[in-house]
Amino acid sequence: MKIPFLDNWLRRHGEPPPAADPAPEKDPERAAAVAELLSECELLRARAQALGLDLDDTPASLAALDQLPPRWREDPEELPWVGNDAGLYLGTVIVRTVRGASWHIWPGGHPVVRLASGREIGVVEAGLDWAVNGVPQLSQVYAEAAEI
Repeated sequence: MKIPFLDNWLRRHGEPPPAADPAPEKDPERAAAVAELLSECELLRARAQALGLDLDDTPASLAALDQLPPRWREDPEELPWVGNDAGLYLGTVIVRTVRGASWHIWPGGHPVVRLASGREIGVVEAGLDWAVNGVPQLSQVYAEAAEI
């Protein structure tokens, strides 16, 4: 596993850095573990549940999220966390329902969804924009990903 601060410490102490892990998309077990971790979205799921919405990882749930009153905007500390979770949830729905879509983790640890065409979608950024401004709607981002 590549952990920057650990790699630096090991180099200073004369130990070789550990071998890089294979990319998640090249190791099916790791890809499944990454997908499961990214799909948790606990804060978003809790907020949606409190408003009577069960997030079932379907495109219809994205449209339902778009219709929720944005009460998270009232709490500036919670807002970025809800936005991050919304992006991860969007990515989860895309990965589970769009053929050939998969998670890709950039070297810095930033998750994106890679479509079969090779196009990458910055789902976290889309989720943050949605949480702060209401646009783009999560269902709209999904629709664009699904038609490619």
